[in-house]
Amino acid sequence: MTDPRQLRRRRLRDRLATLLITAGGVGVVVSVLAIGVFLAWEVVPLFLGEGALAPAELWQPQPVEGYAEPQHRWRPEPLVAGDAVHYGMAPLAWGTLKAALWALLFAVPLALGAAIHSALYMPRRLRARLKPTLELMEALPGVVIGFVAGLVLAPWVERHLAGALALVVTLPLGAVAAGGLRALLPAFLRARLSPGWAGLWLAPWLLLVGSLTLWLAPALEAGLPGGDLRGWLEATWGLDVASRNALIVGLAMGFAVIPGIYALAEDALSGVPASLGEGALALGATRWQTLWRVVLPAAGPGIFSAVMIGAGRAVGETMIVLMASGNTALMSLSPLEGLRSLSATIAIELPEAAVGATHYRLLFLAALLLFAFTFLVNTLAEVVRTRLRRRYRRLEGSA
Repeated sequence: MTDPRQLRRRRLRDRLATLLITAGGVGVVVSVLAIGVFLAWEVVPLFLGEGALAPAELWQPQPVEGYAEPQHRWRPEPLVAGDAVHYGMAPLAWGTLKAALWALLFAVPLALGAAIHSALYMPRRLRARLKPTLELMEALPGVVIGFVAGLVLAPWVERHLAGALALVVTLPLGAVAAGGLRALLPAFLRARLSPGWAGLWLAPWLLLVGSLTLWLAPALEAGLPGGDLRGWLEATWGLDVASRNALIVGLAMGFAVIPGIYALAEDALSGVPASLGEGALALGATRWQTLWRVVLPAAGPGIFSAVMIGAGRAVGETMIVLMASGNTALMSLSPLEGLRSLSATIAIELPEAAVGATHYRLLFLAALLLFAFTFLVNTLAEVVRTRLRRRYRRLEGSA
């Protein structure tokens, strides 16, 4: 028979643990709300009182000396005495979204492809070793990735621009060609090149494709008018190629975002009840049809959540953009030109801004915009993830 004193102690420990967990959760919520209130409090004087700014000054083109048409311009402090100041936030917001977009264009296909492969095709033993390794990539500091991108990747791309742009095209096509060539092989060879071990036999093939691309790129560039790709892009398309540009930022930031998207998407795909896929295969569907029409729709909310959290990480990234973008506040669609993000602007200019000045409060406005975006994105991702859990419970209950 259990001692009543032991029961009381156990209940007391349970209540204390519950109280501590609840206090921790409430503390996190209160801290997040306090950060938002603090940022908003610092921003309010920007639009009220003497010297208040109109929203049009921040988001609409304004007259700029030397230009016939109004321009978006960020220059919160005069370069020399007497210069006009410009508080256009649009180039900074555009640069933030542009960097995040190119990062997601690079990261999402690779992360989702890896998640699908490891969840549905990879042998369990290999998956148990590979998945933790990929997830550990998320521990790499952004400053290290930005350092490599700014001092190694950017100079290499500048020297081998034709080869770098060609790799963007040939590597995806090479992966597709590998799948097509495998389908043409005899059955005994296809059995040896199983989809579960595709990473081992696909890597040498892609290495060969990349080597051939870099070897042929100078010859292809020599066939252009003037024999210079950079000059041809500028003369034909009006594209200015910067050494540190959105393409470099997208590659580096995409590398940083891939582990998070992969981990969440792989968990969503692995959580789909096996009875759904087995039922589709039993009805005569191929593995490809089962993937596209059964597994992906069932895991869709989780995959969407993974992409949204990756987008929040990309928007809030500071050091990679700071070190690899060139920090030029431009509004351009070209991936070969530089950009400037909200987070990088805060990191660069906040130490030099006078406390209470317009420039200082504009930087707090940039921080408030980042806070609101990441808060909304993470909230949306959590709502979708909750919906996914409920769907799984219904599917498991009906199975």
